[in-house]
Amino acid sequence: MTIPVTNQWQPILKEATNTESYQQLREYLKEEYKVQDIFPEMKNIWTAFQWTDYADVKVVILGQDPYHGPGQAHGLSFSVQPGIAIPPSLRNMYKELESDLGIPPVKHGYLESWAKKGVFLLNNVLTVRSGQAHSHRGKGWEQVTDFAISSLNRRNEPIVFILWGAAAQKKRALIDEEKHFILTAPHPSPLSSYRGFFGSKPFSQTNALLEASGQEPINWQLPADA
Repeated sequence: MTIPVTNQWQPILKEATNTESYQQLREYLKEEYKVQDIFPEMKNIWTAFQWTDYADVKVVILGQDPYHGPGQAHGLSFSVQPGIAIPPSLRNMYKELESDLGIPPVKHGYLESWAKKGVFLLNNVLTVRSGQAHSHRGKGWEQVTDFAISSLNRRNEPIVFILWGAAAQKKRALIDEEKHFILTAPHPSPLSSYRGFFGSKPFSQTNALLEASGQEPINWQLPADA
């Protein structure tokens, strides 16, 4: 399992994976991919890192683990591949985006455009068994993503960390809030979106924080076609 990341994340990930816990995870995953249906495809595990270079990260949207339905996950939190139905959490994100910034929903759930604009779409756990949410929790991915967030925390330029739900908010302890910004709200899933996700205005808040720190805001408009 080589890591197909060729940008500034490469030495960071090399350090993050040069640990006993990652070696155990690696062996576990090699077996899992042989005997189980695992998402995303092995080649797409590290997509978030490849598409949003370390120095380009302006915003982090932290998810939990990949979608566990066929054809959905491709390595970005909340995003699905072209031609796949938009999942409920992302549909709610689109509703809030329209309410917040007046941007109407697109008919796909492919968030490559956000990733290429500096939105780091990271999951806490990067793989999952088909149909079994959280099945790779506690296997070692959390240490890798902790390392990634800690490395971003060392950046001098402020980053906006968007932490939706209790699982994502556990990462808050890794972030220096005197240097970076944190936005929290309930998770956008149908189970919790009406407890405060709707109306939280994360997209306009993010842009206001970026502009206040002298950075270009994010253009949250997605292409009409994936």
